[in-house]
Amino acid sequence: MKRNRTTKKKKLAVRRRAAKGRELGTQFFKDILWKKRSWVGRSLVILIAIGGFIVGGSYALAYWYQQRHKNEPLVVGTTFIPDYARSFGLNPKETLHATLYDLGIKRLRLVSYWKIIEKKQGTYDFSELDWQLKMAEQANAEVSLSLGIRQPRWPECHEPAWAKHMPKEQWYPKLKDFMAATIERYKDSPALKSYQLENEFFMTVFGECTDFDRDRLVDEYNLVKQLDPDKPIVITRSNNWGGWPVGEPTPDVFGVAVYKRVFDYTVTTRYFEYPYPPWFYSTLAGAGELASGKPLIIHELQMEPWMPDGYKINKIEHIPEQNKSMNAERLKDRFRYGEKTGLRAMDTWGVEWWYWRKVEAGDASLWNTAKAEITRINRENLQK
Repeated sequence: MKRNRTTKKKKLAVRRRAAKGRELGTQFFKDILWKKRSWVGRSLVILIAIGGFIVGGSYALAYWYQQRHKNEPLVVGTTFIPDYARSFGLNPKETLHATLYDLGIKRLRLVSYWKIIEKKQGTYDFSELDWQLKMAEQANAEVSLSLGIRQPRWPECHEPAWAKHMPKEQWYPKLKDFMAATIERYKDSPALKSYQLENEFFMTVFGECTDFDRDRLVDEYNLVKQLDPDKPIVITRSNNWGGWPVGEPTPDVFGVAVYKRVFDYTVTTRYFEYPYPPWFYSTLAGAGELASGKPLIIHELQMEPWMPDGYKINKIEHIPEQNKSMNAERLKDRFRYGEKTGLRAMDTWGVEWWYWRKVEAGDASLWNTAKAEITRINRENLQK
């Protein structure tokens, strides 16, 4: 009995100290920050309240979006670019075949570089894109075809040399002719399910691009819809920024790029990890869905290194530096991060590099990790 009374007294003392602490905290805010009319204190309280409201509201919107779509399958795809595979010394056909049949990816974002297909003005060579579509058809894969002058990979804008110094009134009609020829050639392919128009069109701070005229984007959108009205068009929004996607044109699907770990050249001059939690992208998706009724997908999920100047992604001797921003462990984490956003489609970025690490550098850890994650996701989709 005596031990029980002692225990009860201790618990009561703890409760009293906790209550006293809360009372002192409340009194501090009342006396120091508010009653003494300190404008600094009151401003601080107001800012904290506003910040809490914004974060709480954003999280609530993210939670709503995730719950709304949680039973939908998660589709994992990738961007594939033959020229990029060649930059690693790889055979593009072999690389794409391994992506489709070994990794098990059945969703591809392919590019239609103007500079590749119309190297000579007025002469189109679609042979490279032909075999990619054919391979996708044979594998029962879905294709989203990138259109326009701005498409994935540096220098972002891929106009042919003969068009570089033309005034816009001359090169733009020729671009439209090229886009029309591309659409007419592939629109009946059973693999082609959507178009991505002008990759990250408004990202003025990155790439060697000069024309950011929204009217041109609207005109190109109308051209695509005129030639192939039934297929969805994807347009990408600003990367890692908020804002309501309400400007014209309104696509069928919005896309967002997700980059997590990059080398910062401006302030810290070291590797920098963006602090956004996964639900940040759920908030963007929820806001966009409420504003436009359109879904948001991850069109580019960073899964390759972003290194400082002087290091190359295709050099075996630079693998230790590559691992500082992307290795097998981080690759697995990136898959999990993409899942936690709640977005139901995510296109990975870097499959050519994974394959190079496997076949040229003798390190299959990235490839095997990706394969395991894709297999797991596909298996979980079957259970929904």
